[in-house]
Amino acid sequence: MSEQRAADALRALGLPHEITRHGRVGSLAEAAATRGVEPRDIVKTLVVRRGEGDFLFVLVPGDREISWPKLRALLGVNRLSMPDKDVARDVTGYERGTITPFGASTAWPVVADASLAGDPARRISMGAGAHGVAATVPAEETLARLDARVADVTELHTA
Repeated sequence: MSEQRAADALRALGLPHEITRHGRVGSLAEAAATRGVEPRDIVKTLVVRRGEGDFLFVLVPGDREISWPKLRALLGVNRLSMPDKDVARDVTGYERGTITPFGASTAWPVVADASLAGDPARRISMGAGAHGVAATVPAEETLARLDARVADVTELHTA
């Protein structure tokens, strides 16, 4: 089970975490309230394709979105894309909407937006391998344990 794989990976990393199980939510604000965090602390894990068979995870705060020009510049590439749901599942082991770097079938590199770093007390909530399941974890420790490359790769969500 995907949820168990994510929980096992969190334990293997020695990462303090709290698992929250809830049904589907209708908004970022509802998800944040259910998980006991601020909307900016809900972190989406997006799978990005750099090239054939070359992917990475990008950690994006809930109130932000990927800035494709910034991410391309950071990675030194001219083109990036989001794989379709079947490819995303094949390369991570998780369905879209449940993707997490914890326990993914391949340990792809992780890029985390700079806005996630810098506050030792901050806790973030990330998907945990199943719909309606999240892991709330210490932000700084999570970025360190994932060996995340921290950089400015997002912009505030404007829609």
